[in-house]
Amino acid sequence: MDELNRPIHTFQVCHVMEPNQNNWLRTNWISRQAAQKIYVELRFTLRDCNSIPWVSGTCKETFNLHYFETDEPHGANAHFHPNEYAKIDTIAADESFTQTDLGDRVLRLNTEVREVGPISRKGFYLAFQDVGACIALVSVRVYYKKCPSTLRNLAAFPDTVPRVDSSSLVEVRGACVENAEERDTPKLYCGADGDWLVPLGRCVCSIGYEESDGLCLGKF
Repeated sequence: MDELNRPIHTFQVCHVMEPNQNNWLRTNWISRQAAQKIYVELRFTLRDCNSIPWVSGTCKETFNLHYFETDEPHGANAHFHPNEYAKIDTIAADESFTQTDLGDRVLRLNTEVREVGPISRKGFYLAFQDVGACIALVSVRVYYKKCPSTLRNLAAFPDTVPRVDSSSLVEVRGACVENAEERDTPKLYCGADGDWLVPLGRCVCSIGYEESDGLCLGKF
């Protein structure tokens, strides 16, 4: 239950009394779509090892995030091979909870975001490796960023996915709207965070048309 006494669904593990834990949770296959770089947002709670009685050196306060690229999903009964998975990062909690928090229903939810890329296969799996923590995984959100289609200076620009290299911009040439023509080549640049930058050039309405709300309409 959360702080407002609403039920939440989690994946939990808490084998803190036994050494050499190696427990895995894997997502379903996730289609890459147009993404070149993906972002993984994790929301989770983690128990403070010092708040658990009779635990020596077996309790951990981190878990590992991994991924595996593949063009096709594995079957539901396919054997899982952890050695195929590349490690993204070790995930630690900014806030861990204690027995007191449990009694007071204080969730102490952590949110961590990690980038993965370049992604080149048709899809991928994510996997979470527990090495002896007391943890509850509340949600996993996977997304990518894009510059959305837009109209600027009487030119239309399509959806554009940023480059994996966040320091370089994608130059996109716009197409004049109906009844407009180029004055200077219309361009925009797609930045790494999905923002359009540096508008250059423009289109103008053809003779007999005038601009209205980003379109060229016939004069009456």
